[in-house]
Amino acid sequence: MASTGEIVRRASEQIAAAGCETPEADAKLLVAKALGKSAADLDLNGSNSVSAEAREAIEALVGRRREREPLEYILGSCTFYGLELAVDDRVLIPRRETELLVAVGVELPEGARVHEVGTGSGAIALALLRERPDLRVTASDLSEQAAAVARENAARLGIELEVTVAEGIPDGIEDVDLLIANLPYITEGTIGERSPEIRREPEIAVQGASGEDGLGVIRGLIEETPSGWRMALEHDTHHGPALRGLLLDAETRIDYRGDERVTVGLAP
Repeated sequence: MASTGEIVRRASEQIAAAGCETPEADAKLLVAKALGKSAADLDLNGSNSVSAEAREAIEALVGRRREREPLEYILGSCTFYGLELAVDDRVLIPRRETELLVAVGVELPEGARVHEVGTGSGAIALALLRERPDLRVTASDLSEQAAAVARENAARLGIELEVTVAEGIPDGIEDVDLLIANLPYITEGTIGERSPEIRREPEIAVQGASGEDGLGVIRGLIEETPSGWRMALEHDTHHGPALRGLLLDAETRIDYRGDERVTVGLAP
């Protein structure tokens, strides 16, 4: 009978062989999930054995990771801006760099009105409401499935969030102080530069109608936004100059990696 430590080591080797970037961390999380524990509670140095049933469950989870299914989908959750969010293949996995959009919203004056387009899991809107409950925040997504995930996360976290199914800005959204969006900006030419896991995420959220330059969807939102509305838009690392040209009084924020990631400005 293999011990927990031995099973984690073997799982890590298998995950590493598949080309995953953090095999040991992934293995610990997957073994912990199968055992119903947290990764911190795993006894990696003891001689305790793992049951055949648990080993079978571990093998199934590790097998999914070896196929480059995103770890967050296998675990069923991810952490974003301190929130534990449920995620699955209906939504894009929230990334740490996207927390910049929350940081922009946190700077708003008390009682400001915010709408998020393309909310996905609801990560940005929910994090903003948790951080600044005085703000008036709504969200929308063109995917009914994604909107359902956002509503589920809001209910589980006990945060009131109105989520509308709509493409672009929903009807009736007025007097917005900040329009936030993390829309598709990956192109067929640049997706190969990403890890294979990204192709397991919803194509409509990763690429959509981004076009050859990756700005198709973003440009469309800017064009439909009322003149003078303040916008905070996530984009690819090379899109900063283009976004500063599309918005007025624009500035680009730098993410934790040192890359240009979010541009804030006024709709022309």
